[in-house]
Amino acid sequence: MGKRFLLAAAAATALLAASPQIALAQGAKSAAASSVERKEGLLPVLVDAQQGKVLLSLAKPDKDGVAGRYIYIAALKTGLGSAPIGLDKAALGEGRLLVFRRVGAKVVAEYENPKFRAEGAGPDEQAAARDSFAYSTVWAGKIEREEADGRLVVDVSSFLTRDVMGIANSLKQGGEGGFKQVADLSLVEANATKVFPDNVELEARLTFGSDTPGAEVRNIAPDAKLITLAVRHSLIRPPEPGFERRWWDQRSGGFGNIVNDYAAPLGDPIVRQLVSRFRLEKLDPSAPKSRVKKPIVFYIDRAAPEPIRTALKEGAAWWAKAFEEAGYIDAYKVEILPEGADPLDVRYNVVNWTNRATRGWSYGQAVTDPRTGEIIKGSVLLGSLRVRQDMMIFEALVGADKVGNGTPNDPVVAALARMRQLSAHEVGHSLGFAHNFSASTQGRFSVMDYPAPRLNLVDGQVDLSDAYGVGVGAWDEFIVDWMYGDPQRAHAKAAAQGGLRYTTDADARSGSAGQPWGSLWDDGSDPAAELVRMMGVRKAAVDSYGLKALHAGEGANELRRKFVPVYLLHRYQAEAAVKLVGGVDFAYSVKGDGREAATVVPAAHQRAALDALMLTLAPAALDVPENVQPYLSSGNSGDRDRQHEIEVLRTMGGPVFDPLVAADVAAGMTLSNLLDPTRINRVADQHRRDPGNLGVDEMTRRILAAAFDGPVPAGRLAEVRRRLQARTVFALAIAQNDPNVSPTAASIIAAQLGDLTKRLSAVKGGEAESAHGRWLAGLLSDRETLAPLLAQKRRTPATPPGMPIGGGESDWFGDL
Repeated sequence: MGKRFLLAAAAATALLAASPQIALAQGAKSAAASSVERKEGLLPVLVDAQQGKVLLSLAKPDKDGVAGRYIYIAALKTGLGSAPIGLDKAALGEGRLLVFRRVGAKVVAEYENPKFRAEGAGPDEQAAARDSFAYSTVWAGKIEREEADGRLVVDVSSFLTRDVMGIANSLKQGGEGGFKQVADLSLVEANATKVFPDNVELEARLTFGSDTPGAEVRNIAPDAKLITLAVRHSLIRPPEPGFERRWWDQRSGGFGNIVNDYAAPLGDPIVRQLVSRFRLEKLDPSAPKSRVKKPIVFYIDRAAPEPIRTALKEGAAWWAKAFEEAGYIDAYKVEILPEGADPLDVRYNVVNWTNRATRGWSYGQAVTDPRTGEIIKGSVLLGSLRVRQDMMIFEALVGADKVGNGTPNDPVVAALARMRQLSAHEVGHSLGFAHNFSASTQGRFSVMDYPAPRLNLVDGQVDLSDAYGVGVGAWDEFIVDWMYGDPQRAHAKAAAQGGLRYTTDADARSGSAGQPWGSLWDDGSDPAAELVRMMGVRKAAVDSYGLKALHAGEGANELRRKFVPVYLLHRYQAEAAVKLVGGVDFAYSVKGDGREAATVVPAAHQRAALDALMLTLAPAALDVPENVQPYLSSGNSGDRDRQHEIEVLRTMGGPVFDPLVAADVAAGMTLSNLLDPTRINRVADQHRRDPGNLGVDEMTRRILAAAFDGPVPAGRLAEVRRRLQARTVFALAIAQNDPNVSPTAASIIAAQLGDLTKRLSAVKGGEAESAHGRWLAGLLSDRETLAPLLAQKRRTPATPPGMPIGGGESDWFGDL
């Protein structure tokens, strides 16, 4: 044996000496093999860091070719940093049921379609439901090798470098046309691979290029022609059986996942929705209150700075009380994310802290099992500039000199109180709870509303001591009980009897909505009375506005930006009040709950709302006081700040403040909502059904009276009223010519404008007043001249984005 070995070794040495190429090839092969690391967990993963490859060792395929079935989710590990475009750090894609299936010499990845099913039926009926609807094959890869036990080794690198998050499309929709993925610069981050017993975390960096980047990317990227984002891919073990599904009820305030069950008995609906909720199992199912097998734990991102981090933890923890009331002991907890933990790891429910170049929305997300609705991971994304925006508003209202004094009027104290609300709100979404935009009309009944800061006047000065409430409310306790508590309890009936209101996004966000109780950033049980009160608070805030809003050494040009939320302090309460006009109170009812019939808002309430709204059109309310105006035209000699640019009112050139544009914007907000076509039509129909109700004729006369009746105001207010008159004429003319306005309503408005034309033609007074009257009369008499004026965008000044912490769909911020 020894001699044979020596002879073999000698022969090998001679061969290598004669063939150095063979030696190099074998050395390279050995080095390549040694660079591959095998990681064991949910499934074996082979990581070749040197080659930048990731290979999966998939199970031996079954008779249908299936080599693995997983819950799949993609997410952004790094973000673009743009509020209007999105693409935020920690943003999640849609959860899918992903199957790896062998097809010949390849493995394909396909999304199954559990939306269509035949539950409890035989195999033929289930196959018919499954095969009648498309699934999606999203990737195909060559089988690298088949192991002795039948496992398939597949290189999934090209699966990971797909634009699964729709980055290119998001850029296009955000006005950043021309961006396309750069294949050579889109690579797998093999070293980022993590393998756990129940999940595998894979990562790639994707680069997109454009020769024509837009303003957002130019403001952010170091090279605006190329942007790179890291994308996380998670393969998750499907949850074990035993989760108790719960069917969605439209009274519940939860999120639903639609399924179509073709095995449903005749008489039962085919289309139903599964409630999205966490698995929460009592150790003692028979006990009214019990500890649980596995509590729901949310972790606060360590990236959040103090004292914000503590405020986020405190606010998120408010939900513990509601779970306790629903019968669960220590079932819900909030902790700080352990050091070194990965926020995108599906094992952690995380409140993520992210930064953007400009302020925007925060949102709560969830990864769910599409088969059952079970939430696997909650992921909250909080934008860091929201608290800065709140600080700015509070400094403008009470003074920057109060920052850090620790009193209830300290902007820091108020801003942290708001952050607790925000944390509870967004965690609520990740728990499965929808918005309830009626809660603010019944006290502080829910953190799932958007809370306006409750501002009061003390000795004529704005006071923040009651700005925000503490803890969850009655609606919050109800939805936790409904979604997680005993399903046998008649929760919906109890809620109805208790008088809890509920209004969804669809019936609250638009200023044209007809539900009188659903609004954003409003307060108080009577929207009209609260608007009257808020106009008093606004007056005090505007009259006292000035240098107190600035910190020592802060640029005076910031006064123009901080003034906007003060001057428009009433904007959301006005939106709430206007919904009483033509309002219809309806519920998300089911047969037998006693709330099936909708009711028209009483005529007295509608007229009270109209009275309150007319206060917002008074020239004195629209004017900017003389003691304030000089401070609004300070210049800036430094680089342009995009955040500042998008949040200020249009000027008279450079930094010169235009108070008449401010008046135009404020008047336009009231008029555009009041004269929305759907509202006009509702008012017309309600008057048709009951002549005692408010009608289009009465509403139009009130609007015209606010702008044109009474003597010409003295001095500075005369020009403000002329600007109001022009905006009123334009708004009514637009409404008259809107094809969505009913013919009868349009004819009534036309008649009113016809009478106004005659009146304006006979205007007597000073030169400016008479010239203005003749100009408006001429426009109303000449359709060919008026039409292009109404179509000009600059004819209506842009309203700066608002909402104390963001805007709506029509401006720089999108609500997710």
